Amino acid sequence: YNRVWIPDNEEVWQSAEITKNYEAGDRFLHVQLEDGTELNYPVDPAALPPLRNPDILVGENDLTALSYLHEPAVLHN
Repeated sequence: YNRVWIPDNEEVWQSAEITKNYEAGDRFLHVQLEDGTELNYPVDPAALPPLRNPDILVGENDLTALSYLHEPAVLHN
């Protein structure tokens, strides 16, 4: 159970939950979007999608308190 941010043409980033373990060399990341859509997201092993922060950190006033600090985390917060 890990959640990641997937780039999206309309929403910029979409939250997705990983539904199958990723192993080195896999060409796809099996994820489920928040609307229930299942997706085989193509990945480059050198550039996996950014991880999503736990829900408890959503709305945090101090961005340095976030577990993961990257563009989608800042925009979502």
